[in-house]
Amino acid sequence: MTLSAGTPAPDFRLPDQHGTIHSLADYRGKRLVLYFYPRDMTSGCTKQACGFSERMPLFQEKNTAVIGISKDSTSSHLRFQEKYSLEFPLLSDPDLAVHLAYDVIKLKKTASGEKPGTLRSAFLIDEDGMVIRAFYGVRAADNPEEMLNLVRSA
Repeated sequence: MTLSAGTPAPDFRLPDQHGTIHSLADYRGKRLVLYFYPRDMTSGCTKQACGFSERMPLFQEKNTAVIGISKDSTSSHLRFQEKYSLEFPLLSDPDLAVHLAYDVIKLKKTASGEKPGTLRSAFLIDEDGMVIRAFYGVRAADNPEEMLNLVRSA
């Protein structure tokens, strides 16, 4: 089920690049930008992650945390975070349970047909765990600035 404004954000409990478990409840009292991306170290995912990292002080000024989620392993996330000095947690969801809860697994066209994959998506969640806005199919390079503008206006 596609999430929309005013619905409760699905809970999660996932490890970050250091093995620390994060849950939605950990972010009560803050707004949260939660974004899903296909894969560490790819060009679009790198642009998106670096865009969020560069803007972290501006998100923090607005009492907003940022978290990225992909199916990659915690060790892959650690290499990604270290290579690009990313300033926020990257959560590992290898069994795709949280991806499915946020409805970000979609059929994607490939050279050999269609296969399920992660639809690049972003969610702004309020201090009480409710979805403020849900964006499915975002553009990697534009998403960090779009989310920052939304945080500033929300």
